[in-house]
Amino acid sequence: MERKKIILDCDPGMDDSMAIVMACKAPELDLLAVTTVNGNYPAGITCVNALKTLELLGRTDIPVAKGMESPMVRPSPRDPFTHGEDGQAENFLPEPAARPCEKHAVDLLIDLVKAAPGEITILCTGPMSNVAMAMRKAPEIKGMIREIIAITGAFGLNACAWANATGDTPMSEWNVYVDPEAADLVYRSGVKLTALGLDVATHFDVNLTEADVAALEESPNKEAGFLRQAIRFVNDRGFEAYCAVIDCMAVGCAIDPTLVETFEGRVGIETAGSLTLGMTVLDARHHFVWEQLPLIHIARHADHQRFLRLLMKLVLA
Repeated sequence: MERKKIILDCDPGMDDSMAIVMACKAPELDLLAVTTVNGNYPAGITCVNALKTLELLGRTDIPVAKGMESPMVRPSPRDPFTHGEDGQAENFLPEPAARPCEKHAVDLLIDLVKAAPGEITILCTGPMSNVAMAMRKAPEIKGMIREIIAITGAFGLNACAWANATGDTPMSEWNVYVDPEAADLVYRSGVKLTALGLDVATHFDVNLTEADVAALEESPNKEAGFLRQAIRFVNDRGFEAYCAVIDCMAVGCAIDPTLVETFEGRVGIETAGSLTLGMTVLDARHHFVWEQLPLIHIARHADHQRFLRLLMKLVLA
């Protein structure tokens, strides 16, 4: 079986940490690198958290590169949702012995894509600042990226899109809200983009059963203990278990694209509105559609139960 080459661009974050776990343990994937970005926490913390997660798994062979420390043109906002004192649901993993790659994440992205043109899928589970800057620095890579699968946006396809809005406006998703200009650049890049919005990624059906939680508690795997603590952490704050695994949906989709049903839609990024900053505006009209907006692939439905079975299988393996 040919393994799909991926780069995981992320901002750990407990759910990004679990995405790293899935990507490392999936036999279908070849994780070439983890690149980190400012998002849930500053880039220095997200980089250390990625290193901690890889050491938890014994995968210090995978390079980690620190990337953009701020959005492209604006100050970094404060996340209204906390991932805890350590940024990892208060799992308090040991400080990593490994060091990050000497290359900046933007340069590592460029070099890896150029080394394997047409082969690499980039999974974006944080703000798109690194990927956007890579495209700006080396525009030629736009034609070399196989696909981008991203936790990005909210498209109003069901009640979850707005009920679980993660940005600091009522109509936004956190990754876009942090750096809307970067998202706009990537959406308009022409690279195939599959957007896993809050419509599917924060769906209330992403909830583990009591049997699942018991299996995590009984498992000797450190990553199972990590997830169990993350669920406990969000539950204690009045949130559902989906908060601990949002970013895992991107990895699941890379492993098995049939987990989601997508459609093509034209989407613009709101970069100016005071009430709607970071909103991903889907033009779903039958007539007078703004064809100047980029055409992307948007997840309409997800098989959440199959996704959860895949997650549990990998965590417990």
